[in-house]
Amino acid sequence: MTEKQITELLQSADRAAGPPSFGRISAHQIRRRLRRRRLLWGGPGLAAAAALIVLGLTLWNRDLGPQEVVVPPEQEKIASLETQVKQLQAQTQATLELVNDVLARERQTQQLDALEAELASIPDPVEELRKQTDKTAFTLLYRADRLYRELNETESAVEAYEQIIQLFPRNRWADVARARLLEIRKPLINDSKTEGDSKCKSRSV
Repeated sequence: MTEKQITELLQSADRAAGPPSFGRISAHQIRRRLRRRRLLWGGPGLAAAAALIVLGLTLWNRDLGPQEVVVPPEQEKIASLETQVKQLQAQTQATLELVNDVLARERQTQQLDALEAELASIPDPVEELRKQTDKTAFTLLYRADRLYRELNETESAVEAYEQIIQLFPRNRWADVARARLLEIRKPLINDSKTEGDSKCKSRSV
């Protein structure tokens, strides 16, 4: 119990006792009061007084009751700010995770687009083979035409045309080679027919 509480307890007892009354007191009464005080403060009287003091202190403490801890407003503000900071940190973390996920998907999309562009730039092997075949057949036809038309090497030209037809039977230049062969053989066929007719006439004569 603090000194302040003891002082208040004594003041409360004084108020309950009221103001002192002064009157005529004889010497006999003074001696009687002194004997009473000695009896009161000695032995059982002192124990009773101590019990009264303890009882008063107990009642005082009970009247006060459990004291509530008052939190200063500054501490409440600090706690509120800490809570807000934690919430902001959680929101920031979630936003960062979302951004990283979007960036990862964007990188995957860019890589996929790059691969598709690279694949599109690669020529189709079938088409490339067709072009090479067509180019080779044309080169052979050009050589055969030179042999036939410029160098008058008909036999070599016929062999070249036949080679084109054998190697590339379904190519368009193979059709041209067939036409060239027909062009070369047509006079020979006509000559053979003329010779045959002349022989028949000579025999008949």
